[in-house]
Amino acid sequence: MILAAIDPLYSLAGVAVGMLVGMTGVGGGSLMTPLLVLAFGFHPATAVGTDLLYAAATKSAGTAVHGAGGTVDWKVVRRLALGSVPATIVTLAILSTAGARFDGTGRIITTTLGAALLATAVAILFRGTIVGYFTRRFPPRPEPQVMSLTVLLGAILGILVSLSSVGAGALGMTVLLILYPNLPTNRLVGSDIAHAVPLTLIAGAGHWMIGSVDFALLGALLIGSVPGIILGSLVATRVSDRVLRPILAGTLALVGGKLVF
Repeated sequence: MILAAIDPLYSLAGVAVGMLVGMTGVGGGSLMTPLLVLAFGFHPATAVGTDLLYAAATKSAGTAVHGAGGTVDWKVVRRLALGSVPATIVTLAILSTAGARFDGTGRIITTTLGAALLATAVAILFRGTIVGYFTRRFPPRPEPQVMSLTVLLGAILGILVSLSSVGAGALGMTVLLILYPNLPTNRLVGSDIAHAVPLTLIAGAGHWMIGSVDFALLGALLIGSVPGIILGSLVATRVSDRVLRPILAGTLALVGGKLVF
């Protein structure tokens, strides 16, 4: 594996993505991975693998904050992990067998990333409508069914995140809001972030073993993302969510469409 030279542009990318994450709450994978592929020309496998460890590092801090504030439902986290961890391991084993740096595998990763970005754009723009529709049309589900569906959600997220580093944020939260309508939103957000830590760490470690992690790039991104997230969180209080979300959703849809087609 050839490490990228530490380039200030990578740190600036970390600042930009960190700001957007701080302002919108959308996972960095939705923004960083396509940026690395389309703007900087990294192989899709390298972009995904590096971004997964980047996400594991940044979301560990978020989990610590939510855990200290009591806004993590560990039952939900365990159910998600029960599905995501095995699915992640199986997906990584298939990638390793196929050869993560082969052109064919790269195309699979790029297509999955594009589809995940399109789905994320829809989830961002129409989350309230989607959740409201399912809440009105379907009565509360029995606890065993909720548990099974949560495990299934975890498995789907494990596959998506391993292939694209996208999915655990906007997509996972939308489904969790449907499955757990009586849980406070902040507890679901905290649970989603806490689940993303082992998921991205295991997936990132798997990509590292395959050889698709660039640690120089990872360090440069982390240097920029920390101040970026802080700045974005401060700006978020002054910028309307009605302005940010349509712009972000439109951007993700355009990038997703470019990757798929």
